[in-house]
Amino acid sequence: MQELQLERLKHIVNYAYKNVPFYKKRFDGIGLKPEHLQCLQDIEKIPFTTKDDLRDNYPFDLFAVPMKKIVRLHASSGTTGKPIVVGYTRADMDMWTESVARFAMAAGGTDEDVAQIAFGYGMFTGGFGLHYGLERIGMAVIPMSSGNSERQLMFMEDFGSTVLVSTPSYALYLKTPAGSLWRRRSHA
Repeated sequence: MQELQLERLKHIVNYAYKNVPFYKKRFDGIGLKPEHLQCLQDIEKIPFTTKDDLRDNYPFDLFAVPMKKIVRLHASSGTTGKPIVVGYTRADMDMWTESVARFAMAAGGTDEDVAQIAFGYGMFTGGFGLHYGLERIGMAVIPMSSGNSERQLMFMEDFGSTVLVSTPSYALYLKTPAGSLWRRRSHA
């Protein structure tokens, strides 16, 4: 296992060094070359990438592939400065979809479930990733996005949702008396 980890560490450091000018400059600045990594403990020689580094290289300066290979862009909210941008290749999207499918199945999800996604479908990366992963295992997906609690509850009931994808706080909110009140009003 450690041999595989070292092989992959060497590969990704070399790849970043050759394809991302930021990392070449950062490594050269401390005298670190990819070939200096000889054991797993050498990971300690690699400088951290900070949130400021991500912001300072907005939007695409940390991408390790040309834009023509990017098929999806997502970003953070940017509430504390420039947003942090993530670019996904087709291979990234396939890996992400497969990862979500695996963890959903590990949690007991099946092709008989109806999943209601109450995450935003905008620049936030979660909604789409969960959507495609759940579809991969055959779940019916309701792409509700966030907000509109009365409509969320209506669709849960009418469509027979068996899975809710949301923040824990929003799931708890839907369970509050406000949600129960809506159900009583709608069936009165």
